[in-house]
Amino acid sequence: MISSKRQINIACLQTRPRPDFKSALNEAITLAEEAVAAGADFLTLPEYCGGLKTEGSAFAPPFEVEESHPVLKGLRDFAKNRKKYLLIGSIAIKGPAEKILNRSYIIDDFGNIISRYDKIHLFDIKLSEKESYCESATVHGGQTAVICQTPLGCFGQTICYDLRFPHLYRDLSQSGAEILFVPAVFTKKTGEAHWHVLNRARAIENSAFVVAPCAVGKVEGGGESYGHSLIINPWGEILADGGADSGFINVNINLEEVDSARSRIPSLSHDKSFEF
Repeated sequence: MISSKRQINIACLQTRPRPDFKSALNEAITLAEEAVAAGADFLTLPEYCGGLKTEGSAFAPPFEVEESHPVLKGLRDFAKNRKKYLLIGSIAIKGPAEKILNRSYIIDDFGNIISRYDKIHLFDIKLSEKESYCESATVHGGQTAVICQTPLGCFGQTICYDLRFPHLYRDLSQSGAEILFVPAVFTKKTGEAHWHVLNRARAIENSAFVVAPCAVGKVEGGGESYGHSLIINPWGEILADGGADSGFINVNINLEEVDSARSRIPSLSHDKSFEF
């Protein structure tokens, strides 16, 4: 029988892509208050939860330096005041060479930044003649995978398009990650086809929880995010699905399930290297 000593009530806040800092922060705080009232210990937010617009195929979110970013400050204050952990899925931070960083944060229950992750794989794709995206036109990609060890558990950080690169999740899990975070603004077109199966696959392959808060609705300037934020257990079972409207989902998870699943199918220790 699985112990109950490592339980976390974890929530995905399913916000809309907002065009400015103020409206983004207001929606995030409103949903965060509702999730706390429902018992959440750890709140997670989508990619670009600090605001997002597009200009043609380029991403054009509102951005600021980290020290002055109003959404980062507001969410840190919330975490401190409510004594909750937060995953800020990502916000746009002023970066090098006239570009921005698509940066994710983990905030502890004192409001401290305890982890930063800059999105590695940038979304440069052409879905059709009318729908294409070039994130690298405005975003400087990250170079470093990130593990965050906390009193609650060990977390692996990723963002959106990273989901299509399974070796990243393998490395995170073999380095100890028990929860794999996948905050996203996943397009509706690709989401309908791939979102559920890719997130379930990352959970099954790595015997880890996957927590994937995804924005929902239209993006100013073009595009639409899929929603359907997911919380998935290490056996690949969907514990909660946020559907197609703004709101939140929350579930009690038990991190002892990770050890249980990894002992039943110890594939993380069975990897082989090959020569070609």
